[in-house]
Amino acid sequence: MQEIWDRAIIWFFGLGEQYGVDPIVFGSIYVGAIPLFALSVAWLIKSKRSGKPLTWPMVSAGFWFISSYLYLFIAGENIPWWIYVAVIALLGYASFASYRNIQSKLKHTESSH
Repeated sequence: MQEIWDRAIIWFFGLGEQYGVDPIVFGSIYVGAIPLFALSVAWLIKSKRSGKPLTWPMVSAGFWFISSYLYLFIAGENIPWWIYVAVIALLGYASFASYRNIQSKLKHTESSH
């Protein structure tokens, strides 16, 4: 089992070298953005409750949502076309799911007042 794990690590870090990105940086941005995205959603809900504009909370949530992929697209080299398609499809689905989740929370917020 250790051999499989060692091979997986070598493969994972080899991708970083092959495509010009640091997997640690990508992973750190990905994980680090999670609480910032959550805070942005909380800001969005708070703004909705108080009747404030939603533009900046939405921009903030969107930025943190795609931040690790922005790093990949900006820093990456020789990235195959199918990676772009896969990331865009994943982001599209995740955006739709997040939108539905946020809409549900906003409706719950409106109904509790």
